[in-house]
Amino acid sequence: MTRLRKMMLEELQRRNYSAITTRNYLRVVTEFAKYFGKSPDKLGPNELRTYQAYLLTERKLTPGTVVNRVAALRFFFVKTLKRYQFREFLPYPRDRRRLPTVLSQEEVSQLINGAGNLFRRTLLMTLYGTGMRRAELARLKVGDVDSQRMIIRVVEGKGGKDRDLPLSPALLETLREYWRWRKPKLYMFPTRTRGRTLDQPISDKTVWIACSEAAHRAGIRKRVTPHTLRHSWATHLLEAGTDLRTIQVLLGHGDLETTAQYLHLSQRHLQAVTNPLDSLSLSSTENISRSFKRKSEK
Repeated sequence: MTRLRKMMLEELQRRNYSAITTRNYLRVVTEFAKYFGKSPDKLGPNELRTYQAYLLTERKLTPGTVVNRVAALRFFFVKTLKRYQFREFLPYPRDRRRLPTVLSQEEVSQLINGAGNLFRRTLLMTLYGTGMRRAELARLKVGDVDSQRMIIRVVEGKGGKDRDLPLSPALLETLREYWRWRKPKLYMFPTRTRGRTLDQPISDKTVWIACSEAAHRAGIRKRVTPHTLRHSWATHLLEAGTDLRTIQVLLGHGDLETTAQYLHLSQRHLQAVTNPLDSLSLSSTENISRSFKRKSEK
């Protein structure tokens, strides 16, 4: 391990950053240095500007992804190297946020039915039945499922926070069937190598692939990711009458404003709005001209 990598690792550890964030931050700085072929502490504002433009224009990464890269580089230069002036050289790109894709309950059923095997079916049901993020699902342990209290515990979710989620009876039944088949010991969804089960969790990518391939088999043309199931679960909860504050807690959102986006996605809430257009006294369209020609003024 190089001196700089050790310094950055220690700064991350003493601030108690999660293992996933630590790994990602170190990877981002490594890729930044590799791009220029120099040690990262030898690079400055010009390289940072060029690299950020490269991520957005050539690699065409989403603004949200680049924000994460910028956060890692900021940590390295500002927190590790103490170059506080570098903060202004690393602006966060503007993110023109679009509303996320949401599946109908019929589409979710089609997706789960198109899973292909019991492993992927259980994985997809757990994603939709809990609203977990894919990294949270990958690290789910057998001991996190409490069938007595009908609770699933998310340990060290985003921001290092734990939270409890309700355990659906339908999900519990599938989890039990899955457990009788694979008999996982530590992680609920362990990785496999050459037919041998290891006490290591599956990768985030495995979760993403399971969603994508199930959508293809089910004939769903929407782009389906693990987060699509999270958005769908939250939207369906709202449509079923669950209040926003409860949904915020279940999703592990730190800000209610983040959860409020589901008001824009809920069909029930949108249809409940009384449109003022419907209150106007308008004439019938029967005698309205169908011509685009303007009448000449006399």
